[in-house]
Order: sequence, then structure tokens, then C-alpha cells
Amino acid sequence: MQHFDLIVIGSGSGNSLIDERFAEWNVALIERDPVFGGTCLNRGCIPTKMFVLPADLAASPSEAKRLGVDLEFKGADWAAIRDRIFGRIDPISAGGLDWRERSDNVTVFHGEAKFVGPKTLAVDGVEISADHIVIATGSRPRAIEVPGMDEVSDRVFTSDTIMRIDTFPKRLVILGGGFIAAEFAHIFSGLGADVTLINRSDVLLRGQDSEISVAFAEALGKRVKLRLNQRLSSMESDDDGSVVVVTADRNNVEYEYYADAVLVAAGRVRNWESLNLDAAGINVKADGQVVVDARQRTNVDGVWAMGDISSDYLLKHVANAEMRTVQHNLLYPDNQVETDHRFVPAAVFSDPQVATVGVTEDQLRVWGTPYVVARQRYADVAYGWAMEDEGHFVKLIADPRSWHLLGAHIMGPQASSLIQPLIQAMSFGLRVDQMARGQYWIHPALPEVVENALLGLLAAHQPAELEG
Repeated sequence: MQHFDLIVIGSGSGNSLIDERFAEWNVALIERDPVFGGTCLNRGCIPTKMFVLPADLAASPSEAKRLGVDLEFKGADWAAIRDRIFGRIDPISAGGLDWRERSDNVTVFHGEAKFVGPKTLAVDGVEISADHIVIATGSRPRAIEVPGMDEVSDRVFTSDTIMRIDTFPKRLVILGGGFIAAEFAHIFSGLGADVTLINRSDVLLRGQDSEISVAFAEALGKRVKLRLNQRLSSMESDDDGSVVVVTADRNNVEYEYYADAVLVAAGRVRNWESLNLDAAGINVKADGQVVVDARQRTNVDGVWAMGDISSDYLLKHVANAEMRTVQHNLLYPDNQVETDHRFVPAAVFSDPQVATVGVTEDQLRVWGTPYVVARQRYADVAYGWAMEDEGHFVKLIADPRSWHLLGAHIMGPQASSLIQPLIQAMSFGLRVDQMARGQYWIHPALPEVVENALLGLLAAHQPAELEG
């Protein structure tokens, strides 16, 4: 049996762990997917955002018209967009695999990893062991099963598969109400599809501050058909080749939606089942989440986990942060560090964009925690006024005792960028007054909407004298 210093299971953020500092380590890297490099590169963050940009451009004529510019959307070349995107991504994936396979100290195993004992794995019948094992197997789209789905399976897709389809659907039904559903609703409606989004609850972007969720649904509903509080009953094929999606509302009234394609965006599940974690004695929760401490250690000495398989946050930037923790702790076992999960941000690259960090007002109400809140409309700052912005805003929540930010929630253009200074303020303990007046804010740039929200907190709630 071949023994290694380190085994990494998964070629996403796990692959990034193996840098030049491991040159003297004998490393095994295991990947079961034919495509190398993980979800973010091949099926997630990067290609989806590469589709978002052309969708933004395609949707711009209506905004331009309000500003006196006559633009016309004449259509989108789906094949050209798709091939441009994957024509860039696929060589990166292939090149990454080739580079790893040519590494002197890294052995790449293609196959399913399965624990057969403590710190011992079988990969397609070949057993290997290591002093350290890092589990970084990620997650996958949640599958659903309903009557008739097998009959139309060639027209039912997930986020893994829909970006590579050959024919652009004129009519698309999206099942789900989270960030994946929201982003693809923007992509396909922007590029010209008639999109119907069906969600079993009455809330989109569950987990966001309720004001953001309500405002986002109202904005998205102007571009796509929203059908809320409907559960999926069945699917069938129509005589003309359409997929008929059958739903029922809370009163058991049935509805039928005709589509050329269906996107199932019902969340994600962790890739844990095939690992046979019991054989290694690794603690795991009922949903497959591997239990780790703040140093990313499992209960088994020498076995680590990171990313979607173990994290509470299924986000690439969190996986990367956890990877750096594991990386450091492997290299410097006598000076270990912990992953900082205090202020984890997230963004939804739809139209409008949404970005968030910290707690929501809804959570604070439930907890009975004192707080103050301020809202600032884009339209009331210079750049937002120039944009003739409608309906977008910043919402900030602070602790009235310490005047530290507790939460920040933004809906509107550039939200994913505008929130970064707020993440920084929370991470480094800047008070609201320090952030608002301790620096210049470029006028008339859009970040003034953040500045004014901070000033709004101070003005509306008249804090007691703050020490310098």
C-alpha cells in the first residue's frame, strides 16, 4: 500500500492548498469528476458571472431609454456566448490537471475515494494511506423526483448542466427561490427567454433581511413571472415537445406551465455519501456535514475538512479561507490558527444585485438584541440621482451601545462591491462614526450611498458622546 504525507480529496479549493511550500511533501490528490478544478471554476461562480455580464448588457436598453439613449436588443447568440465562456474555462481546467500530473511530488488519482479504515482510502480498488488527509469534496445540486420526470429528463437541467445546453430555450421554468434560481432567472430573461420562476414558499432569497427579500421579489417580478406558494406535482411531455410542469397551490388548485426547458434550482447537498466516513471514525451530521472545529480539524487526528463538505457556508470565498487555515496548520503545527467566520459576506449576481454581511433585523428582533437601523436610497445621492435610480437601497444595522455595525444589506447596482468597506469595518472593529467621518468619500461616486447610510445611523439616533 502506497503511503503519502498528505492526501487531498477534491480538486477545487483543495487543489489550491498544495502550493510550493509542500514541495518536499509526498502528496496524493484525488478527483472523481472528469472535469478538474471544482465547482466554482467549471460549473459555479466563474461561468455564471461570465453569463451575467452579457445578460446585463442585453437587459440595458430599458434602462438606457429612461436616460434618453435609444438602444435595441436584437437577440443573443447563445452558442457564441457559451463557447466564448467555456473556450476560456475548459483550457484552464485541462491545464490545471496537466500541471498537477506533471508535478514531481503530487500523484493524481482519478476515481471515487472511500475510507476503508483510519487514514486509509481506497480509490477504485487501490488502497493508499497518509499522515494527513484533507476532505474537500464540495457539494452538488440537490436532485428532485416527481412523477413523469423521467419522461422529460432530456429537458430538465441543473446548474451543473444548463450552461452547456445547445439550444437556447424560448420558455424556461425555474424551480427554486434561492440565489441560483435568481441568477439564472436574470441570465435567461436578460438574453431573451420567457422565464417563469416557481417557488414553494412565498419568499425569495430566504435568509436575507426581509426588506431585501420583499424588494428583490418585486424587482425581479417585473422581468420574470413569479409563481410563489406552489409545490411541484409532476412533469409530462406535451404533443409539441414542450415540458408541462404541473404545480399545486396551498388550496390544491393545480396549474400547468409549458416550457422548452426546466432548471431545477432546489439548493445543494454535500458530497459525503461515498466517502464511507464511518470506517474512519469521522463524526458527521445527519445531512452529511463533516464536523470540524475552528482549526478545520475533524475528531480524528490528522484528518481535516474544509469547504462545502464541512462549512456552514456553501461559498467559495469561505472555502478558500478555510483552505488557508488548513494549509497553515499543516505547515506550522505548533502555531495553528482558526478560521474567522464572524462576518461572512454573500452576494447574489442577479438584477438587481444583492449583497449582505452580518445579521438581519429579523434575527435581532427574535433575539431581543438592541439595535438601530438606517436606510439610504441610491436615488438620494449624487450618482444615484444621475442614474435616475428606482427602488435600490442600503440598509445598515448597528449596536447603539458600541456603535459597531451588526449587519449591512444592499440591493442595487454594484452591491457586491459597495459592501466591501462595510465588511472591512466589521472585521476590524471600526465604529460607525469612525467609518463615516474618518476618511474621504469620493464625490460623486456611488459609495456615497454607504457614507450617507452611516451618517443616517448617527443622525437619526443621536448617539451619546463617543470616545475618540
